Amino acid sequence: MILGTYHSMSLLQAQTGVDALINNFWILLFLLLFLVPMAQRNYLQMERRRVLTRLGKNRSTQVITLIHRQEVISFLGIPLARYIDIDDSEQVLRAIRGAQKDVPIDIIMHTPGGLALAATQIAMALKAHPTKKTVIVPHYAMSGGTLIAFAADQIIMDQHAALGPVDPQLGDQQGVYPATSLLRVADKKKLDEMDDKTLIYVEEAKKALDQMKVLLKKILAGKCGDDKMDTIIEEFVSGKYTHDHPFMAEDCKALLGECVQTNVPEEVYELMKLYRMEVGRSRPGVEYVPLARR
Repeated sequence: MILGTYHSMSLLQAQTGVDALINNFWILLFLLLFLVPMAQRNYLQMERRRVLTRLGKNRSTQVITLIHRQEVISFLGIPLARYIDIDDSEQVLRAIRGAQKDVPIDIIMHTPGGLALAATQIAMALKAHPTKKTVIVPHYAMSGGTLIAFAADQIIMDQHAALGPVDPQLGDQQGVYPATSLLRVADKKKLDEMDDKTLIYVEEAKKALDQMKVLLKKILAGKCGDDKMDTIIEEFVSGKYTHDHPFMAEDCKALLGECVQTNVPEEVYELMKLYRMEVGRSRPGVEYVPLARR
């Protein structure tokens, strides 16, 4: 009996040890899956704020970021493209509204574009700010990002960075089509050869194209390229190029003049390293650190 009891106690102790090991494994797994990524995100956020603060002090500006990198959903590795949306416009407008009226604004942009309404709101708010506005493009700011850049007093681009056309795009779940292409197709067809949906698209394309030309004139008035308004509209709105056509720094300088520079501050490149792709969707696209009041 004594031997049997001792054997049972040994088995019980062994089972308890296995249970403790399993419990410790799950605790360790929890730490790895949740706490470590959280600590990494907090570290990156602190580093971004540090660089933003240093850049703002060096340039005596209110620095705002509008940065959209490709995200990853959970552990599946499915790419999720990010664009300028209403949430971005709300945050950027809040940052511009909260900036001191006598402090210049720098917007660091890295974006494929996005919702026309959101980009228009940001562009008009930026244009209305009373002091100097600078848009800094380290890599690319296409479509709606270009629209915002046109509202600045100065555009600082990397030598190999790009802006892009702002010609309107119309579509639905079946596809997206350039407004200018829809109009050209309509010119080549007779009225009775087009269905109702195509006719609606053509009507909307005319409106969208006219609206974009008016908007661009309003944004460019008194800004970069004001003296070359018609040429800029022809290059960026007329559908002369595909929507993803890059206007490199040299091209932009030829169109917009001396307000386009290529002396990107080193802090901007340092900042971009801190926006590398992460797991999860919680990383902000818009950030700013309010400049201390004078």
